[in-house]
Amino acid sequence: MTSMLEISIPNTSISNTSKPYTLYNISLRLPLRSFSVQKRYSDFTILHSTLTTQSGAPPPAILPQKSWFTKTTSSPEFTEDRRKGLEAYLQTLNRIEDQRWRNTSAWRSFLNLPSNTSSKSSLASGLRSAITGSGSGAPITDPVVWLDQYRELKSHLHDARLHLTKRDQATAAQAQHEAGAQAKKSLVRAGTTVAALEQGLKNLGTDAWGSEKLGQGEMLRRKDLIGSAKREKEGLENLLNAMITKSHVDKTVAAAQEKQQLVGPASGNGKASGRVLGRETDRTRALGNQGVLQLQKRMMEEQDEDVMVLAKAVARQKELGVAIQEELLVQNEMLGLLDEDVTRVQGKIDVAKKRIAKIS
Repeated sequence: MTSMLEISIPNTSISNTSKPYTLYNISLRLPLRSFSVQKRYSDFTILHSTLTTQSGAPPPAILPQKSWFTKTTSSPEFTEDRRKGLEAYLQTLNRIEDQRWRNTSAWRSFLNLPSNTSSKSSLASGLRSAITGSGSGAPITDPVVWLDQYRELKSHLHDARLHLTKRDQATAAQAQHEAGAQAKKSLVRAGTTVAALEQGLKNLGTDAWGSEKLGQGEMLRRKDLIGSAKREKEGLENLLNAMITKSHVDKTVAAAQEKQQLVGPASGNGKASGRVLGRETDRTRALGNQGVLQLQKRMMEEQDEDVMVLAKAVARQKELGVAIQEELLVQNEMLGLLDEDVTRVQGKIDVAKKRIAKIS
């Protein structure tokens, strides 16, 4: 039985150390999830020897030989050959029927896979924790992984919006607190993802040799996506802070009203304040003090209900606008992919024209 993972090494990068070395960006993909890890050549040699020790037999794949005369940091051709060899090495181990090498702890540790991979559900949950957990520190170096992380960001913002709606509709203090805490948690995750996307976009600008990985138009489009997501996140944070402030004000006003009902109103000169007869209305003239107080409370409740109805209508309009925005983003992504395909096909056509010109 072959593995459900898809493994590739799409590109390489140079480390930012005093003595630079080449990092191979390993991309691991599932039908709905993707993430990447970075390894150097020495990590592959350690993996090969450890797999031999733990499984009792050498892996049925050939590891590219080490060169004592050529460095990958100074030779793009040598780097590309080694990248292809390492990619073939991992793909061979990932696709063979014999699972003895994939079941070792060395294989799982090398690819940041979970310890239990006996079932698809455990593998998917483990990969999700590896992607979203604090232990995953690898930068984003794959354009496809970047888009997956952007979809994850939109999911966090959507969850925060739902929790804020629940908090606004909740009547119990405990329910409001729980919904607010969940919204805050989603916004924190969204902030972390935004930072990772911004750093990943810098990594996607150019590769280790200074050539562009993405076109200028695609880079601008992705910057616009991040900017839009950041504005949406800031708006949700402001809404959450406004809800918390309003809740504190409501508690203060309620406490003051309870105190007033218990001890009664007091005027500045120590005398009880009376009603001004010249300002009475037809609704209040026939009522006593308690009756006027009850009438005022009822009118305030009616006004609160009107405000809630208006707030729900505004929320529905906002949800409709957000849905339209998300659809536009999806369409923009599709147009971006189409533009990349057109550019790639045009490049192939130009190469074919040059070859035809040489032949003719």
